[in-house]
Parts: sequence; structure tokens; C-alpha cells
Amino acid sequence: MANADKLYSERVAEQDPSLGEFKPGAPASAPQQSRDGAAREPDYRELLTNKLIEQLEAGTAPWQKPWDARENRLPFNPSTGNAYRGINSLYLAAVAAGKGYEDPRWMTFKQASAAGYAIKKGEKSTLIEYTKWEKSQPVTDEQGRPKLGEDGQPLTRTVRLERPERFRIQVFNAEQMRGVPELASTGRTYEWDPIERAEQILAASGARIVHDQADRAYYNVHLDDIHLPKPEQFPDQGAYYGTALHELGHWSGHPQRLDREGLGSQFGSEGYAREELRAELASYFLADKLGIPHDPGQHAAYVKDWVRVLKDDKNEIFRAARDADRIVDFVMDPKRSLERVAQVQQTRQQQREAERSQDKDKDKKLDQSQARDTGLQRSLSR
Repeated sequence: MANADKLYSERVAEQDPSLGEFKPGAPASAPQQSRDGAAREPDYRELLTNKLIEQLEAGTAPWQKPWDARENRLPFNPSTGNAYRGINSLYLAAVAAGKGYEDPRWMTFKQASAAGYAIKKGEKSTLIEYTKWEKSQPVTDEQGRPKLGEDGQPLTRTVRLERPERFRIQVFNAEQMRGVPELASTGRTYEWDPIERAEQILAASGARIVHDQADRAYYNVHLDDIHLPKPEQFPDQGAYYGTALHELGHWSGHPQRLDREGLGSQFGSEGYAREELRAELASYFLADKLGIPHDPGQHAAYVKDWVRVLKDDKNEIFRAARDADRIVDFVMDPKRSLERVAQVQQTRQQQREAERSQDKDKDKKLDQSQARDTGLQRSLSR
């Protein structure tokens, strides 16, 4: 089993076209052709998107089901103790639902072996994808020699990659293994009271919240305020704070915050559907992170629009999950999130300036070359 898993990993690593750049706009469900014109198998992103579309249409996509993180848990890695994020969390939850796995634990073959677990014969791994946006570089002096810190170790700095690097790994669910201890079913606890923490988040955000609605909730991007029914109009506190945090997710996309494209789009438009998908995924992720129940019932009307945007672009669910992760990070810690956004914007500005400088150098060299050619022609004509 180990050799088979290793060989499969090597084959995946060799598939450079599928592991490299993914161009936006490629349809999720359209038939694809190879260079010789023959039909080929859908790539990883197509398969993942089609799986989620299938579940959306059946009403079984992960974020379509009510969720209480105190009783359940999203996919996590028991070796690291970390929860899977973004698209990986969605996909592993979708795979688990499709195969009937109730255990949220997922890990690699190597991690399972190190823990003393054995993969059951015939079980197949699930592929997940990671994107690397930053890398560590050594800090050097004017002569190019590594600088050392006070502890004598080489200093490093984190730099933003001009183009993200993507890589994939295979993981297995705990129910595909032998020797895994049973997961404790005592219920999940948090270091905080979820209701109190939700109130603290709303207060710390500085968002203007107006309780002036009878039976609807929305964020007005033009006035930059959130409108909700009064708390006592909700069935319980969890329902109120779940709705308030959903609207806070929309609020995070204001141009002065995360500056999310599509915010404020007309109802029924593609941009509106994309923004609602991001806010709904953020609510789903936040339920696990914070402990506030997730109730998708009021957003069931958007399913057809979500299916449409996912069918149009196999990369949309990846972008939506990434943006949902950013919403969660912002809601939980807006100051740190804004600092990161500012850092990214600064890096992009530096990259644009460098590109403009290169273009100017090219234009200058071209002008010089043309001037030399003109001078040569004049000399020959004499």
C-alpha cells in the first residue's frame, strides 16, 4: 500500500499542466480535449466543482445543512490539530457526506503510519490542493552573505510570491484506517461562550447595526450599515447572532476593508450570487470557528444562481472559499486582517511599478535601436 501511494503521489507531482496555472473562465462541466483532439478526463478542479454542483442540486452540499459546531466538527487533521481551510474543508466534507463518513479526521498516509494506523486494503485517497502565496528568503548583507541573528542563526524574511504555487497531497479519512482510536463524543467546548464572543466581535467591528426590519436582514453598501430585526424577533440568540455575523461578512467587503468585487451588485445578477456564496461559506466556516450555529434555510433561494456561476467557471468555488476564509479572518481579527491586506496591496503596487520600469527600459532600448537603424539608412543613402 505504501509503494502504491508513493507511486500515485509521484504521478500526480509529474502532471505539471494540471498542477500549474489555472486560467479563470474555464467551464466546469464542458468536455475537454487534449492537444491531439481526443477527449480527456476532467481535471482536479473540474471534478471537485462538479461534485459540489451535484450536491448543491440535491440539497446536500456541506454549507446547505444546518450546522452546530458544538455537536459536530468540520474536517481536521489530528496529527497537527489544525482544521482544513477553504476549499479543502468543503471538499473533504463533501466526500465524507458522499461516502457516509461520520469521522471528521483526515490525514496523509505518512501521518497515519507515524501514528501506528494502517490503511484498509482497497481504500483510495482523496486529493486536496494547497496554494503557497509566500516563501521565506535569507537576509543578506551588501556582499550577499547571510546575516545572523542574536542567536547566531541565519535571519530570514517572508516575501510575497508574484505567482502563487499550487501543490496537492492525498489524505485518508479515519474510517478508512485500522487502529484509529474512537473519536470522543462528549461534545465540543470552546475557550469562550459563543454568544458572548459573537457580541464582542460585533461591538469590536465598529459596524453600524440598525434594528429596523420586520422579517429580513441585509447590508447596505452605500450607507455602510447593517439592518436587522430586533433580537427578540429571532427564535433564539444563536439565530440572531448567526444572521448578524452573516451580514457582517458582507460588511467586510466594503472598499475600505477587504474591497470585494461584486458587493452591491443588483439582486439576481451574477455578482450578487457570487457575493452571497462567499458570505454563506463564511457563515459555515465561522460556525466551526466560533461556535455559533449555521442555519442555511434563508438562503436556499440562491442555489440555482450558485449552480450557474459554478458551472460557468471551475475556479469560482476555489475563489469563493478563499474569500470566505478571508472574511472569517477579518471578522475574528479585523486589525490583523487589514494589516495583511495592506501588505498585499503594497506588494502588488511594487510589482506594478517594477513592470512599468521594465516596459520603459524596453521602450528606451527600442527607440535607441530604431534611431541607430535610421542613422545607418541615412549614411548608406549618401
